[in-house]
Amino acid sequence: MFHMFLFYLCCWSLIGVFAAETNEMQSVMEGDSVTLNSDLTEIHEDDDILWKYGAENSLIAKISIEKQIFSTSDVLDGRFRDRLKLDNQTGSLTITNTTTEHAGDYELEINGAKLSTKTFILSVYAVNVSHVTLSWYKGNSLLSSISASDLSISLSLPLEVEYQDKNTYSCVLNNPISNQTQHLDITQYCYVTCPGVFAAETNEIQSVKEGDSVTLNSDLTEIHEDDDILWKYGAENSLIAKISIEKQIFSIHDGLDGRFRDRLKLDNQTGSLTITNITTEHAGEYELEVNGAKLSTKTFIVSVYAPLPTPNIIRDCSSPPSSSSCSLVCSAVNVSHVTLSWYKGNSLLSSISVSDLSISLSLPLEVEYQDKNTYSCVLNNPISNQTQHLDIRKSSYTLLEEHMAGVEGLGLQAWQALRSWPKEVALQGVSLSKEARERGGELCADF
Repeated sequence: MFHMFLFYLCCWSLIGVFAAETNEMQSVMEGDSVTLNSDLTEIHEDDDILWKYGAENSLIAKISIEKQIFSTSDVLDGRFRDRLKLDNQTGSLTITNTTTEHAGDYELEINGAKLSTKTFILSVYAVNVSHVTLSWYKGNSLLSSISASDLSISLSLPLEVEYQDKNTYSCVLNNPISNQTQHLDITQYCYVTCPGVFAAETNEIQSVKEGDSVTLNSDLTEIHEDDDILWKYGAENSLIAKISIEKQIFSIHDGLDGRFRDRLKLDNQTGSLTITNITTEHAGEYELEVNGAKLSTKTFIVSVYAPLPTPNIIRDCSSPPSSSSCSLVCSAVNVSHVTLSWYKGNSLLSSISVSDLSISLSLPLEVEYQDKNTYSCVLNNPISNQTQHLDIRKSSYTLLEEHMAGVEGLGLQAWQALRSWPKEVALQGVSLSKEARERGGELCADF
Protein backbone atom coordinates (compact mmCIF):
# COMPACT_ATOMS: atom_id res chain seq x y z
CA MET A 1 0.00 0.00 0.00
CA PHE A 2 2.87 2.36 0.84
CA HIS A 3 4.55 1.86 -2.55
CA MET A 4 1.29 2.44 -4.39
CA PHE A 5 0.78 5.72 -2.56
CA LEU A 6 4.29 6.88 -3.45
CA PHE A 7 3.75 6.01 -7.11
CA TYR A 8 0.62 8.13 -7.36
CA LEU A 9 2.29 11.02 -5.55
CA CYS A 10 5.11 11.13 -8.12
CA CYS A 11 2.70 11.04 -11.04
CA TRP A 12 0.72 13.95 -9.63
CA SER A 13 3.89 15.99 -9.25
CA LEU A 14 4.94 15.42 -12.84
CA ILE A 15 1.51 16.32 -14.18
CA GLY A 16 1.51 19.49 -12.10
CA VAL A 17 4.85 20.68 -13.48
CA PHE A 18 4.19 20.12 -17.16
CA ALA A 19 0.45 20.26 -17.72
CA ALA A 20 -1.77 21.59 -14.98
CA GLU A 21 -0.14 25.00 -14.31
CA THR A 22 -0.14 27.89 -16.78
CA ASN A 23 3.58 28.71 -16.65
CA GLU A 24 5.19 30.93 -19.27
CA MET A 25 8.90 31.51 -19.88
CA GLN A 26 10.03 35.00 -20.95
CA SER A 27 13.54 36.12 -21.91
CA VAL A 28 14.61 39.71 -22.49
CA MET A 29 17.79 41.73 -22.96
CA GLU A 30 18.70 44.16 -20.20
CA GLY A 31 17.38 47.63 -21.03
CA ASP A 32 14.50 46.33 -23.16
CA SER A 33 10.82 46.14 -22.25
CA VAL A 34 8.80 42.96 -21.74
CA THR A 35 5.02 42.48 -21.54
CA LEU A 36 3.46 39.72 -19.41
CA ASN A 37 0.16 39.00 -21.17
CA SER A 38 -2.93 38.20 -19.10
CA ASP A 39 -4.59 36.55 -22.13
CA LEU A 40 -7.75 38.53 -21.31
CA THR A 41 -9.59 40.56 -23.94
CA GLU A 42 -11.38 42.61 -21.27
CA ILE A 43 -11.72 42.88 -17.48
CA HIS A 44 -15.18 42.17 -16.02
CA GLU A 45 -16.89 44.30 -13.41
CA ASP A 46 -16.33 41.80 -10.60
CA ASP A 47 -12.73 40.93 -11.50
CA ASP A 48 -9.78 41.77 -9.27
CA ILE A 49 -6.40 41.60 -11.05
CA LEU A 50 -3.36 41.09 -8.81
CA TRP A 51 0.25 40.97 -9.97
CA LYS A 52 2.79 39.54 -7.47
CA TYR A 53 6.55 39.20 -7.66
CA GLY A 54 9.19 36.93 -6.12
CA ALA A 55 9.21 34.30 -3.41
CA GLU A 56 7.52 36.75 -1.02
CA ASN A 57 4.64 37.29 -3.48
CA SER A 58 5.05 41.08 -3.12
CA LEU A 59 2.09 42.94 -4.64
CA ILE A 60 3.36 45.12 -7.52
CA ALA A 61 0.13 45.93 -9.41
CA LYS A 62 -3.64 45.80 -8.90
CA ILE A 63 -6.82 46.45 -10.87
CA SER A 64 -10.32 46.48 -9.39
CA ILE A 65 -13.04 47.77 -11.72
CA GLU A 66 -15.63 47.77 -8.95
CA LYS A 67 -13.45 49.84 -6.59
CA GLN A 68 -11.90 51.94 -9.38
CA ILE A 69 -8.36 50.84 -8.46
CA PHE A 70 -5.57 50.93 -11.09
CA SER A 71 -2.28 50.95 -9.20
CA THR A 72 1.35 49.88 -9.43
CA SER A 73 3.81 49.52 -6.53
CA ASP A 74 7.56 49.98 -6.31
CA VAL A 75 7.94 47.15 -3.72
CA LEU A 76 10.05 47.64 -0.62
CA ASP A 77 13.45 48.13 -2.34
CA GLY A 78 12.04 50.37 -5.09
CA ARG A 79 13.34 48.21 -7.95
CA PHE A 80 10.17 48.75 -10.04
CA ARG A 81 10.03 52.53 -9.65
CA ASP A 82 8.83 54.14 -12.92
CA ARG A 83 9.13 50.81 -14.73
CA LEU A 84 5.62 49.26 -14.54
CA LYS A 85 2.77 49.91 -16.97
CA LEU A 86 -0.69 48.35 -16.62
CA ASP A 87 -3.04 47.80 -19.53
CA ASN A 88 -6.41 48.90 -18.13
CA GLN A 89 -8.21 47.00 -20.88
CA THR A 90 -6.60 43.57 -20.51
CA GLY A 91 -4.68 43.70 -17.22
CA SER A 92 -1.37 42.83 -18.95
CA LEU A 93 1.76 44.14 -17.23
CA THR A 94 4.74 45.74 -19.01
CA ILE A 95 8.13 46.15 -17.35
CA THR A 96 10.26 48.82 -19.05
CA ASN A 97 14.04 49.23 -19.00
CA THR A 98 14.52 45.82 -17.40
CA THR A 99 17.64 44.94 -15.44
CA THR A 100 18.85 41.64 -14.03
CA GLU A 101 17.26 42.48 -10.66
CA HIS A 102 13.83 42.17 -12.30
CA ALA A 103 14.39 38.53 -13.19
CA GLY A 104 12.35 35.94 -11.31
CA ASP A 105 8.77 34.68 -10.88
CA TYR A 106 5.70 36.83 -11.54
CA GLU A 107 2.24 35.61 -10.61
CA LEU A 108 -0.99 36.87 -12.14
CA GLU A 109 -4.07 36.20 -9.97
CA ILE A 110 -7.56 36.85 -11.30
CA ASN A 111 -10.38 36.82 -8.72
CA GLY A 112 -13.78 36.93 -10.33
CA ALA A 113 -16.44 34.41 -11.22
CA LYS A 114 -13.63 31.94 -10.71
CA LEU A 115 -10.08 32.05 -9.38
CA SER A 116 -7.27 31.59 -11.91
CA THR A 117 -3.52 32.05 -11.73
CA LYS A 118 -0.71 32.25 -14.22
CA THR A 119 3.02 32.23 -13.47
CA PHE A 120 5.69 33.92 -15.57
CA ILE A 121 9.37 33.02 -15.20
CA LEU A 122 11.40 35.98 -16.47
CA SER A 123 15.07 35.77 -17.46
CA VAL A 124 16.99 39.01 -18.07
CA TYR A 125 20.29 38.83 -19.93
CA ALA A 126 22.80 41.58 -19.24
CA VAL A 127 24.31 43.64 -22.05
CA ASN A 128 27.72 43.13 -20.49
CA VAL A 129 29.39 39.80 -21.16
CA SER A 130 27.69 37.15 -19.01
CA HIS A 131 26.13 33.84 -20.04
CA VAL A 132 27.62 34.24 -23.52
CA THR A 133 29.80 32.47 -26.06
CA LEU A 134 32.34 34.25 -28.28
CA SER A 135 33.18 32.36 -31.49
CA TRP A 136 35.20 32.63 -34.70
CA TYR A 137 33.67 31.22 -37.90
CA LYS A 138 35.17 30.58 -41.34
CA GLY A 139 32.10 30.65 -43.56
CA ASN A 140 29.63 28.48 -41.62
CA SER A 141 32.34 26.36 -39.94
CA LEU A 142 33.17 26.96 -36.28
CA LEU A 143 36.90 27.56 -35.75
CA SER A 144 37.09 28.34 -32.02
CA SER A 145 34.97 29.58 -29.14
CA ILE A 146 35.12 30.67 -25.51
CA SER A 147 32.26 30.97 -23.00
CA ALA A 148 31.47 32.86 -19.80
CA SER A 149 28.72 31.89 -17.39
CA ASP A 150 27.92 33.97 -14.33
CA LEU A 151 30.77 36.42 -14.06
CA SER A 152 30.62 39.68 -16.02
CA ILE A 153 34.05 39.75 -17.65
CA SER A 154 35.74 40.79 -20.88
CA LEU A 155 36.23 38.05 -23.45
CA SER A 156 38.83 37.95 -26.21
CA LEU A 157 39.53 35.30 -28.82
CA PRO A 158 42.56 35.43 -31.15
CA LEU A 159 42.58 34.52 -34.84
CA GLU A 160 45.58 34.24 -37.13
CA VAL A 161 44.85 34.90 -40.82
CA GLU A 162 46.91 35.37 -43.96
CA TYR A 163 46.65 38.71 -45.78
CA GLN A 164 45.88 36.91 -49.03
CA ASP A 165 43.21 34.68 -47.47
CA LYS A 166 40.03 34.87 -49.58
CA ASN A 167 37.77 33.11 -47.07
CA THR A 168 35.03 34.93 -45.18
CA TYR A 169 35.44 35.16 -41.41
CA SER A 170 33.06 36.39 -38.73
CA CYS A 171 33.17 36.83 -34.97
CA VAL A 172 29.89 35.99 -33.19
CA LEU A 173 28.84 36.89 -29.65
CA ASN A 174 25.67 35.10 -28.55
CA ASN A 175 23.52 34.25 -25.54
CA PRO A 176 20.32 32.14 -25.41
CA ILE A 177 18.12 34.90 -26.91
CA SER A 178 20.24 36.95 -29.31
CA ASN A 179 23.54 37.28 -31.14
CA GLN A 180 25.79 39.97 -32.56
CA THR A 181 28.06 39.34 -35.55
CA GLN A 182 31.10 41.26 -36.73
CA HIS A 183 32.31 40.30 -40.21
CA LEU A 184 36.02 40.43 -40.90
CA ASP A 185 37.43 42.51 -43.74
CA ILE A 186 41.05 41.38 -43.68
CA THR A 187 42.37 44.42 -45.57
CA GLN A 188 40.50 46.86 -43.34
CA TYR A 189 41.47 45.32 -40.01
CA CYS A 190 44.90 43.81 -40.46
CA TYR A 191 46.51 46.73 -42.22
CA VAL A 192 45.48 48.94 -39.31
CA THR A 193 45.20 46.88 -36.16
CA CYS A 194 47.08 43.61 -36.68
CA PRO A 195 47.72 41.04 -35.13
CA GLY A 196 44.04 40.36 -35.51
CA VAL A 197 42.93 39.87 -31.90
CA PHE A 198 39.44 41.24 -31.35
CA ALA A 199 37.75 41.55 -27.98
CA ALA A 200 34.05 41.43 -27.17
CA GLU A 201 33.82 45.22 -27.05
CA THR A 202 31.00 47.24 -28.59
CA ASN A 203 33.07 48.63 -31.46
CA GLU A 204 31.45 49.62 -34.75
CA ILE A 205 33.08 50.35 -38.12
CA GLN A 206 31.45 53.02 -40.31
CA SER A 207 32.48 53.89 -43.88
CA VAL A 208 31.06 56.92 -45.69
CA LYS A 209 31.65 58.94 -48.85
CA GLU A 210 32.89 62.51 -48.51
CA GLY A 211 29.98 64.96 -48.61
CA ASP A 212 27.43 62.45 -47.28
CA SER A 213 26.03 62.18 -43.75
CA VAL A 214 26.62 59.37 -41.25
CA THR A 215 24.68 58.55 -38.07
CA LEU A 216 26.41 56.96 -35.08
CA ASN A 217 23.61 55.05 -33.35
CA SER A 218 23.52 54.92 -29.57
CA ASP A 219 21.25 51.81 -29.67
CA LEU A 220 19.07 53.49 -27.03
CA THR A 221 15.31 53.73 -27.46
CA GLU A 222 15.05 56.52 -24.90
CA ILE A 223 17.23 58.53 -22.52
CA HIS A 224 16.41 58.16 -18.83
CA GLU A 225 16.20 60.97 -16.34
CA ASP A 226 19.52 60.11 -14.68
CA ASP A 227 21.46 59.47 -17.91
CA ASP A 228 24.34 61.65 -19.11
CA ILE A 229 25.24 61.14 -22.79
CA LEU A 230 28.76 62.20 -23.82
CA TRP A 231 30.22 62.06 -27.34
CA LYS A 232 34.02 62.35 -27.63
CA TYR A 233 36.32 62.48 -30.65
CA GLY A 234 39.91 61.61 -31.44
CA ALA A 235 42.91 60.55 -29.40
CA GLU A 236 42.40 63.56 -27.12
CA ASN A 237 38.78 62.51 -26.38
CA SER A 238 37.56 66.03 -27.16
CA LEU A 239 33.96 66.53 -26.02
CA ILE A 240 31.80 67.30 -29.09
CA ALA A 241 28.24 66.63 -27.78
CA LYS A 242 26.42 66.21 -24.47
CA ILE A 243 22.92 65.41 -23.21
CA SER A 244 21.81 65.61 -19.57
CA ILE A 245 18.05 65.27 -19.04
CA GLU A 246 18.32 66.17 -15.36
CA LYS A 247 20.27 69.38 -16.08
CA GLN A 248 18.39 70.15 -19.31
CA ILE A 249 21.61 70.13 -21.36
CA PHE A 250 21.47 69.42 -25.09
CA SER A 251 24.70 70.78 -26.54
CA ILE A 252 27.12 70.26 -29.41
CA HIS A 253 30.64 71.65 -29.82
CA ASP A 254 32.69 72.66 -32.87
CA GLY A 255 35.85 70.95 -31.65
CA LEU A 256 39.04 72.83 -30.80
CA ASP A 257 39.83 73.55 -34.46
CA GLY A 258 36.21 74.15 -35.48
CA ARG A 259 36.06 71.14 -37.82
CA PHE A 260 32.55 70.19 -36.62
CA ARG A 261 31.00 73.65 -36.97
CA ASP A 262 27.41 73.36 -38.32
CA ARG A 263 27.89 69.64 -38.96
CA LEU A 264 26.60 67.87 -35.82
CA LYS A 265 23.01 66.90 -35.03
CA LEU A 266 21.90 65.22 -31.77
CA ASP A 267 18.81 63.04 -31.50
CA ASN A 268 17.28 64.18 -28.21
CA GLN A 269 15.21 60.99 -28.00
CA THR A 270 17.97 58.40 -28.44
CA GLY A 271 21.25 60.34 -28.09
CA SER A 272 22.44 59.23 -31.56
CA LEU A 273 24.86 61.61 -33.31
CA THR A 274 24.72 62.57 -37.00
CA ILE A 275 27.67 64.17 -38.83
CA THR A 276 26.56 66.01 -41.97
CA ASN A 277 28.56 67.02 -45.05
CA ILE A 278 31.43 64.89 -43.82
CA THR A 279 35.03 65.34 -45.00
CA THR A 280 38.21 63.30 -44.55
CA GLU A 281 39.18 65.45 -41.56
CA HIS A 282 36.22 63.95 -39.66
CA ALA A 283 37.59 60.42 -39.97
CA GLY A 284 38.79 58.73 -36.79
CA GLU A 285 37.45 57.36 -33.50
CA TYR A 286 34.27 58.51 -31.80
CA GLU A 287 33.37 57.36 -28.29
CA LEU A 288 29.86 57.31 -26.83
CA GLU A 289 29.74 57.28 -23.03
CA VAL A 290 26.44 56.70 -21.23
CA ASN A 291 26.52 57.48 -17.49
CA GLY A 292 23.35 56.40 -15.69
CA ALA A 293 22.32 53.41 -13.63
CA LYS A 294 25.50 51.91 -15.06
CA LEU A 295 28.43 53.13 -17.16
CA SER A 296 28.64 51.92 -20.76
CA THR A 297 30.81 52.95 -23.69
CA LYS A 298 30.76 52.32 -27.43
CA THR A 299 33.48 53.17 -29.93
CA PHE A 300 32.91 54.03 -33.59
CA ILE A 301 35.72 53.99 -36.17
CA VAL A 302 34.70 56.25 -39.07
CA SER A 303 36.46 56.05 -42.44
CA VAL A 304 35.75 58.80 -45.00
CA TYR A 305 36.44 58.24 -48.68
CA ALA A 306 36.68 60.93 -51.35
CA PRO A 307 34.41 60.55 -54.43
CA LEU A 308 36.07 58.44 -57.09
CA PRO A 309 36.86 59.82 -60.56
CA THR A 310 36.17 57.70 -63.62
CA PRO A 311 39.42 56.06 -64.75
CA ASN A 312 40.79 57.19 -68.10
CA ILE A 313 41.98 54.83 -70.86
CA ILE A 314 44.57 56.12 -73.37
CA ARG A 315 46.93 54.56 -75.90
CA ASP A 316 50.52 54.20 -74.71
CA CYS A 317 52.35 56.54 -77.09
CA SER A 318 55.72 55.33 -75.84
CA SER A 319 55.13 52.02 -77.66
CA PRO A 320 55.65 51.92 -81.47
CA PRO A 321 52.59 51.12 -83.61
CA SER A 322 52.06 47.39 -84.11
CA SER A 323 50.29 45.46 -86.82
CA SER A 324 48.57 43.13 -84.38
CA SER A 325 48.40 44.59 -80.88
CA CYS A 326 47.66 47.80 -79.05
CA SER A 327 49.27 49.11 -75.85
CA LEU A 328 46.83 50.84 -73.51
CA VAL A 329 47.13 52.56 -70.15
CA CYS A 330 44.37 53.07 -67.58
CA SER A 331 45.00 55.89 -65.11
CA ALA A 332 43.47 57.84 -62.25
CA VAL A 333 44.86 61.02 -60.70
CA ASN A 334 44.91 62.33 -57.12
CA VAL A 335 43.51 59.21 -55.50
CA SER A 336 44.11 57.49 -52.17
CA HIS A 337 42.87 54.31 -50.46
CA VAL A 338 41.97 52.81 -53.85
CA THR A 339 42.70 49.87 -56.15
CA LEU A 340 43.01 50.21 -59.94
CA SER A 341 42.35 47.00 -61.88
CA TRP A 342 42.08 45.59 -65.41
CA TYR A 343 39.38 42.94 -66.00
CA LYS A 344 38.77 40.64 -68.96
CA GLY A 345 35.07 39.88 -68.57
CA ASN A 346 34.80 39.05 -64.85
CA SER A 347 38.39 37.82 -64.52
CA LEU A 348 40.98 40.01 -62.84
CA LEU A 349 44.07 40.52 -65.03
CA SER A 350 46.14 42.96 -62.97
CA SER A 351 45.76 45.54 -60.22
CA ILE A 352 47.66 48.16 -58.25
CA SER A 353 46.74 49.76 -54.92
CA VAL A 354 47.58 52.89 -52.96
CA SER A 355 46.80 53.56 -49.30
CA ASP A 356 47.46 56.91 -47.66
CA LEU A 357 49.08 59.22 -50.21
CA SER A 358 47.11 61.07 -52.87
CA ILE A 359 48.96 60.06 -56.04
CA SER A 360 48.36 59.18 -59.68
CA LEU A 361 47.97 55.52 -60.60
CA SER A 362 48.48 53.94 -64.01
CA LEU A 363 48.17 50.35 -65.19
CA PRO A 364 49.19 49.11 -68.68
CA LEU A 365 47.40 46.53 -70.83
CA GLU A 366 48.41 44.90 -74.13
CA VAL A 367 45.54 43.67 -76.32
CA GLU A 368 45.23 42.16 -79.79
CA TYR A 369 43.19 44.03 -82.39
CA GLN A 370 41.27 40.86 -83.21
CA ASP A 371 40.48 40.15 -79.54
CA LYS A 372 36.73 39.70 -79.10
CA ASN A 373 36.80 39.77 -75.29
CA THR A 374 35.38 42.60 -73.23
CA TYR A 375 37.80 44.58 -71.10
CA SER A 376 37.18 47.12 -68.36
CA CYS A 377 39.25 49.27 -66.04
CA VAL A 378 37.87 49.58 -62.48
CA LEU A 379 38.81 52.06 -59.76
CA ASN A 380 37.40 51.11 -56.37
CA ASN A 381 37.56 51.71 -52.62
CA PRO A 382 35.64 49.91 -49.85
CA ILE A 383 32.38 51.77 -50.52
CA SER A 384 32.20 52.57 -54.24
CA ASN A 385 33.69 51.97 -57.67
CA GLN A 386 34.00 53.60 -61.10
CA THR A 387 34.33 51.58 -64.31
CA GLN A 388 35.56 52.48 -67.80
CA HIS A 389 34.75 49.90 -70.50
CA LEU A 390 37.08 49.29 -73.43
CA ASP A 391 35.73 48.85 -76.99
CA ILE A 392 38.71 47.35 -78.84
CA ARG A 393 37.07 47.55 -82.29
CA LYS A 394 36.29 51.25 -81.86
CA SER A 395 39.75 51.93 -80.44
CA SER A 396 41.44 50.14 -83.35
CA TYR A 397 39.64 52.14 -86.05
CA THR A 398 40.27 55.35 -84.13
CA LEU A 399 43.97 54.56 -84.24
CA LEU A 400 43.78 53.79 -87.97
CA GLU A 401 42.07 57.11 -88.69
CA GLU A 402 44.73 58.95 -86.69
CA HIS A 403 47.48 57.33 -88.73
CA MET A 404 45.69 58.13 -91.97
CA ALA A 405 45.20 61.71 -90.89
CA GLY A 406 49.00 62.01 -90.73
CA VAL A 407 49.62 60.92 -94.32
CA GLU A 408 50.09 64.00 -96.51
CA GLY A 409 48.81 63.76 -100.03
CA LEU A 410 46.55 60.80 -99.36
CA GLY A 411 43.51 61.42 -101.54
CA LEU A 412 39.93 60.71 -100.61
CA GLN A 413 39.74 57.72 -102.95
CA ALA A 414 42.90 56.16 -101.47
CA TRP A 415 41.70 56.89 -97.95
CA GLN A 416 38.40 55.12 -98.63
CA ALA A 417 40.27 52.16 -100.12
CA LEU A 418 42.45 51.83 -97.02
CA ARG A 419 39.37 52.14 -94.85
CA SER A 420 37.91 49.03 -96.52
CA TRP A 421 41.04 46.97 -95.86
CA PRO A 422 41.49 44.83 -92.69
CA LYS A 423 42.83 46.96 -89.86
CA GLU A 424 46.13 45.16 -89.52
CA VAL A 425 46.85 45.46 -93.30
CA ALA A 426 45.89 49.14 -93.42
CA LEU A 427 48.06 49.95 -90.40
CA GLN A 428 51.06 48.18 -91.93
CA GLY A 429 50.69 50.21 -95.13
CA VAL A 430 50.26 53.54 -93.41
CA SER A 431 53.09 52.95 -90.91
CA LEU A 432 55.57 52.63 -93.80
CA SER A 433 55.53 56.40 -93.99
CA LYS A 434 57.91 57.97 -91.47
CA GLU A 435 55.91 61.17 -91.61
CA ALA A 436 52.73 59.23 -90.91
CA ARG A 437 54.27 57.59 -87.88
CA GLU A 438 55.37 60.96 -86.51
CA ARG A 439 52.00 62.57 -87.12
CA GLY A 440 50.19 59.55 -85.73
CA GLY A 441 52.35 59.66 -82.62
CA GLU A 442 51.34 63.26 -82.04
CA LEU A 443 47.68 62.42 -82.28
CA CYS A 444 47.57 59.17 -80.32
CA ALA A 445 47.31 60.97 -76.97
CA ASP A 446 43.77 61.85 -77.93
CA PHE A 447 42.88 58.18 -78.25
